[in-house]
Amino acid sequence: MQRLDNMLMTTVMLALTLLALFCVSAESVQPRSSSYNGEYGGGGGERFSHSGNQLDGPITALRIRVSRYYIVGLQVRYGKEWSDYVGGSQGDLEEIFLHPGESIIQVSGKYKKYLRKLVFVTDKGRYLPFGKDTGTSFNAAPLYPNTVLRFISGRAGSLIDAIGLHWDVYPTC
Repeated sequence: MQRLDNMLMTTVMLALTLLALFCVSAESVQPRSSSYNGEYGGGGGERFSHSGNQLDGPITALRIRVSRYYIVGLQVRYGKEWSDYVGGSQGDLEEIFLHPGESIIQVSGKYKKYLRKLVFVTDKGRYLPFGKDTGTSFNAAPLYPNTVLRFISGRAGSLIDAIGLHWDVYPTC
């Protein structure tokens, strides 16, 4: 009986060892690529997320509404589809299109209670600034190599209260 218990214990230990080795090798096959920065800004406004929009393709354009002091609103084009507009209606609307295959690889900005400045940097060396240079600074970049801005989230009311930045590999279609 003790011999049977020893065989059973040996089999269980072998199974656990194999399972541990399998988990380690599975991790190396599929490395992590997604990361998140934020939320930068205040706690007001309603939550929004473009997580579903990323299924339409990569970020291809930005619409940012700015007033004298704040980032008032924003809208992002994913592939050929625009996200819902979030934010208010005051200020000037600026629109920037990315070049084919161009991606955002860094976002910096400033905030106090609301978002005041956004600067998008692309992998083609373009620097796309919006808003005023005042407030607490932030600088966001992906945690993993060869990843780009895939979608944004945050909080908005009559202004953009806060922003979150989500990074992952460039989508393949």
